[in-house]
Amino acid sequence: MKIRIRDNSIRLRLVRAEVENLHAAGQVSADTRFPGGDAFSYRVESRAEGDQLEASFDKNTMLVQIPRAAVADWATTEQVSIKADLPLGDGEFLQLLIEKDFACLAPRDDEDESDMYPHPGADEGAC
Repeated sequence: MKIRIRDNSIRLRLVRAEVENLHAAGQVSADTRFPGGDAFSYRVESRAEGDQLEASFDKNTMLVQIPRAAVADWATTEQVSIKADLPLGDGEFLQLLIEKDFACLAPRDDEDESDMYPHPGADEGAC
């Protein structure tokens, strides 16, 4: 799972095995370690109740919860992403984007793309 954080925006990209795990087992997680032993953990879970995405942050862990039905639709179709704007107050929002991770159009020597989804623009040769 790859994460990108910018302003009030979080983007998570999951490879095939992670999407399948989220659908079958109900969760995926990853850690980013820092010098000194600290870690930033992030976890995505499917949940039976509710119909909205939820996010929380506690003890260096970000948790994103997605309704089980939305996970099933995403995992079993060509749907690329799940997104939501969560209100923060004062008119601001946290933008969440959870996407299937696509292989790059131009292969990178330092990246294993064997478990990524085929890029939808691969036949066209450009993004």
